[in-house]
Amino acid sequence: MLAIARTHARRFSDRFTDEVRFLRAWVERPLTTGAVAPSGAALSRLMASFVDADCSGPIVELGPGTGVVTDALVKRGIDEARLVLIEYSPDFCTLLEERFPRATVIQGDAYAMADVVEEAPGSLAGVVSSLPLFTRPLEARQKLIEDALELMTPGAPFIQFSYALVPPVPEVDGRYGVTRTSWVVRNVPPARVWLYRRVVEDEAVEETAA
Repeated sequence: MLAIARTHARRFSDRFTDEVRFLRAWVERPLTTGAVAPSGAALSRLMASFVDADCSGPIVELGPGTGVVTDALVKRGIDEARLVLIEYSPDFCTLLEERFPRATVIQGDAYAMADVVEEAPGSLAGVVSSLPLFTRPLEARQKLIEDALELMTPGAPFIQFSYALVPPVPEVDGRYGVTRTSWVVRNVPPARVWLYRRVVEDEAVEETAA
């Protein structure tokens, strides 16, 4: 019983420390951090659930922060060695390297992922993003989605959460579509997940013919 109590106390302490880290990062760089606290467990699990663990290839996470979604991916069965974590904050990068030593941690701008991810087009099994997309111009958001989908296996999802009523990036007919989940009301604040997928050329031709 005492060991269980100590475990719960340690987890609470770690979570509180991460929230302090996030708040400090948000105060120092609000446009790059975008949130005052890490994503909740329910939201993190939902985001991770859309990654197909059986699909081969690396999985890129954009803006992993303290690694709550990263942890959900690992618990889903994703081999840590497959994860490529692109994080802007040097402090968060150091933390991620400590928590996920087998993952590849890259300190850099996630919006330039096409330049920093050394993978062939069509090779990624998925991209999971916690970036505050609405802080960037629409053109930059669109380029991020298109660059990511170009690197991904057809049908693999670009997974993005947001607190907004509208999609962070609107779909573009013939190029990529977007679907959404229900609200995750247990997250603070409530959020939903948006899924972007590339339109396969054969599908585009069929839709045009119809």
